[in-house]
Amino acid sequence: MNESAGKLLLRVVLGVLILLHGMSKMTGGIGFISGQVAAAGLPAFVAYLVYVGEVIAPAMLIAGWYSRIGAALIAINMLFALGLVHKAQLFSRSETGGWAIELQAMYLFVAIALMLLGPGRFSVNQK
Repeated sequence: MNESAGKLLLRVVLGVLILLHGMSKMTGGIGFISGQVAAAGLPAFVAYLVYVGEVIAPAMLIAGWYSRIGAALIAINMLFALGLVHKAQLFSRSETGGWAIELQAMYLFVAIALMLLGPGRFSVNQK
């Protein structure tokens, strides 16, 4: 029970926090992402995949519906975010002394952990 409750907590918190980023992009557009994708020489459609990683995948995680796949999509999304937007900060510290990308790293590694752990029994497609 405690293990499943812990997985539920991780799933919901990560899902909600990433979904907030997705909602911002749904209302404000993805112009910034499109610019980053173009600057990296990637095809323009790649920018629209941010909706998969920040809207669909978090919803999957929150519901516990194929949450390993949702977590993997969030991890991939975070790798793109790190590579396109935050690569200059990889080896930097913030003004307060922490790792400059600690939030992005936390999202990435919690997503990887959930991908490995699975959703727990409090999920739509529990086993």
